[in-house]
Amino acid sequence: MLYEIATLTVKLGTAAKAVAGIGDYVSASGANGTLLGCWASEIGELNQLLVLRSFSDHEAWRAERERALRTTNPFGAGEAITGMSFDTYAPFPFLPPLAPGKYGSVYEIRTYRLKHGGVPPTIAAWEAAMPERGKLSPLSIAMYALDGPPRFTHIWPFASLDARAAVRAESVANGIWPPKGGPDWLTGDMRSIIALPTVISPLA
Repeated sequence: MLYEIATLTVKLGTAAKAVAGIGDYVSASGANGTLLGCWASEIGELNQLLVLRSFSDHEAWRAERERALRTTNPFGAGEAITGMSFDTYAPFPFLPPLAPGKYGSVYEIRTYRLKHGGVPPTIAAWEAAMPERGKLSPLSIAMYALDGPPRFTHIWPFASLDARAAVRAESVANGIWPPKGGPDWLTGDMRSIIALPTVISPLA
């Protein structure tokens, strides 16, 4: 199983039309992959749409990437898109497959750069910590990058920004989070986007 996040920067005022185009594009005949999430950035870099899809294998992923790169109308939103980037991931192996559903009205998408060799100990630290951390709020997915610099991305749904702050404070106060040993493998380059599910997002 592979995951991909396509980050689309769109012109001001075009997000709604672009989202409709994305919906048609990912469900078109001949399209590969399964749409799991589509969010609009709210805090962080603005005017971005983040499209999360899963792929059953490398061949399906490659065919879909080629489709996006060879058209003048990628994601059915070519006129709106001013920037487009892709990140390809493998999931932390202990996590269940990501299932669509209603989990929260606010999503946080965090990416951390890792030191060399940091993927295995990070996965181990998260596997040990998630049973207790997951009791406070669900984790949508954690996954490590297969391209670009060593890094991993994790996506968390919350009922609200206030709920996010309360959960994070409780997890730290009780020694549940961050995972023990996990920060040892971080470079300090950490980025976060607060994003809202769009009307086409299976994760809502």
